[in-house]
Amino acid sequence: MNKNIRFVLLALVAAVGFLLWNSFFILNEGQQAVITQFGKPVGRPHTSAGLKFKLPFIQYVHFFEKKILIWNGDSNQIPTNDKTYIYMENTARWRISDALRFMQAVGTEARARTLLDDILDGTVRDLVNKNDLIEIIRSSDWSPDYVDSTLQTPEDMQRPKHGRDQISQMVLEAAAKITPQYGIELIDVMFKRVNYIDTVRLRVYDRMISERKRIAAEKRATGEGQKAEILGRVDREFKSITSAAQKQSLEIRGAADAEATRIYAEAYNLDPEFYAFQKSLESYRSILGKQSTLMLDPASDLLRYMETPTQKR
Repeated sequence: MNKNIRFVLLALVAAVGFLLWNSFFILNEGQQAVITQFGKPVGRPHTSAGLKFKLPFIQYVHFFEKKILIWNGDSNQIPTNDKTYIYMENTARWRISDALRFMQAVGTEARARTLLDDILDGTVRDLVNKNDLIEIIRSSDWSPDYVDSTLQTPEDMQRPKHGRDQISQMVLEAAAKITPQYGIELIDVMFKRVNYIDTVRLRVYDRMISERKRIAAEKRATGEGQKAEILGRVDREFKSITSAAQKQSLEIRGAADAEATRIYAEAYNLDPEFYAFQKSLESYRSILGKQSTLMLDPASDLLRYMETPTQKR
């Protein structure tokens, strides 16, 4: 009998312990919870962390994230207002602001992301359709100073009316009016990636290549002009230096000839007879060869110093 009583007591203790265990739950930081009873919510959502109470067995706890969550959209092909097709990838941050409404309207985070796909993709598409490409790819604080000075086309220098930042803010404001009915709060929306479709991208690449070629041709033309200018300046300087050198050379030669003439004159004045004799010898050296034959007048000056002393005139 004592064994049966002991078994019953142990069973009662275990049952009470199990009931107590099933009567409490722990809500962690970053979580919120909704309690339902037979599928219907009971009370307000629990948002503060700690030990919470519920009725065992008949009540069920639904846990939801309280922290900020990330939504990443798929790449979509969207035409702009100026008929340029682009691929866009968008991202957003959101959180569950009303866990009870979220559970009733959406249920799970997976369904919430599908819902955000529809809301944000549709809003982005609508605003991109109404704006030109330049509004999507340029920021709101864009300035012509950011453009290479060699690019001077009107399209390259055009300022955006809104810019990428303001349009993403418009998307946020438009979508944020829809999400509260699902217990979702949108924090921000950003354009993560914008790219041309293949056909447009090839045209853009061709334009970039032709633009680079144009700039290269301008640089080469400028270089050739500077080269011609430098070569012309070098040629002028060369001619100027050469002319000055030739002038200086002629002046030096003239001064040397004058000095030589002066020396010859002084030497002649010192001894005219000897000077005549010296010049006659130089003449003999240049005129007479080994087999030279001269026919001269007896009165020629060349014969003067060839005569014997007895024949001197």
